[in-house]
Amino acid sequence: MLRQIIAYVTALITWLVVTSLLNRLLRIGLPGYAAAEPAKVFTLSTQSLRLALGSVAAVSAGYVLARLAPNARRLPLMLGSLMMALFLSIHYNLWDKFPIWYHGVFLLSIIPLVLLGARIGTGHAGATGD
Repeated sequence: MLRQIIAYVTALITWLVVTSLLNRLLRIGLPGYAAAEPAKVFTLSTQSLRLALGSVAAVSAGYVLARLAPNARRLPLMLGSLMMALFLSIHYNLWDKFPIWYHGVFLLSIIPLVLLGARIGTGHAGATGD
């Protein structure tokens, strides 16, 4: 049980670190991104990059979780569900800042992406017949 708790917390920290690092890279490498970020005035391409960033972070969190607790089958679903619940309130408050498709893609992809990361982490991503 302790191993699962440590894995869960580490996966959340992984998500936070990956998101922070990739967001910093966007701020540094993409002209105008840092200025647009406070007001959430993003172009289609920056919205797409933000979704990609979130995808990489969710897959990374699932991967780390599965590597640390490979036998905890329900834990990735619990992690994805927690992340979705946390982001529902955030996206509710940002509803007018982004188009509806953006909210939908982000929120509906969290759980599947965490599960994908966990599947990769346990070595089942390419397996058939599961």
